Amino acid sequence: MSLFSEKKSFFGRLSEKISDAIMLRASVDEDLMDELEEILITSDIGMDTTMTIMEELRKNIKNNNITEPARVTGALKEIMTGLVDKGERQKLSQEKPLVVLVIGINGGGKTTTIGKLAYKCRKEGRTVMLAAAEQLVIWGQRNNVNVIKHKEGADPSAVVYDAIQSAKAKGIDVLICDTAGRLQNKKNLMDELEKMNRVIDREFPEAARETLLVLDATTGKNAVSQAQEFGNVTDITGIVLTKLDGTAKGGIAVTVADQFDMPIKFIGVGEGIEDLKEFVPEEFIGGIFDE
Repeated sequence: MSLFSEKKSFFGRLSEKISDAIMLRASVDEDLMDELEEILITSDIGMDTTMTIMEELRKNIKNNNITEPARVTGALKEIMTGLVDKGERQKLSQEKPLVVLVIGINGGGKTTTIGKLAYKCRKEGRTVMLAAAEQLVIWGQRNNVNVIKHKEGADPSAVVYDAIQSAKAKGIDVLICDTAGRLQNKKNLMDELEKMNRVIDREFPEAARETLLVLDATTGKNAVSQAQEFGNVTDITGIVLTKLDGTAKGGIAVTVADQFDMPIKFIGVGEGIEDLKEFVPEEFIGGIFDE
């Protein structure tokens, strides 16, 4: 059963619009192409990505001599799956030890994502430690994992330093580090992330690394600008797309994966501790086409 069978509101409308557009046509013509283009753009897929999809679709229709509108669905699905599928990069590293730096603006679901990720790693049999925002203490208790924290306002790099020493001493498999969610001052953000990265490189050179950007799907096109901003200040290895249970803006996943060549590693589909799912390209795009 699809991950999205019960939680499909975010692309229910897109699925319906595409089906209606195709079913109402007797042939594959420019009117159909124009309608599909409009549907994609208004579903937060964005102009550039929509143009890429439509260009490929026209080629596919021509090369495969597609004349029945019903066959357009399969071609569209294949193109969109190709855009979001980043192969092996889709998976979170299984190496040990692993340091996961989690970035994103406040209110985007970052802290909740860290708690859910800790639960997921524990369930896989990996030992986990968290470093540091105040709210993470609650998630640490829920997951029965240690949380290294300092007083409010403390230097985040100092917290990371202490967490690394503790993780090394205890032989922890996965250290998940929270970061400040400020975007107002890019220089401060850049300096902070650079400092944290330097501390990790110096103190834990043997650790594998992941930097996950948490984006709130309900913000639509704002998520694209956040990916741009954070991508300018640090190397991002993957995206976590949250709040996909309550939005019709799931198309943003296609835009971000295409425009920034970033793999979406996880999606948040609810408030529960188990509601962080691995992103499966075929299932996600299949959900758009009501499969």
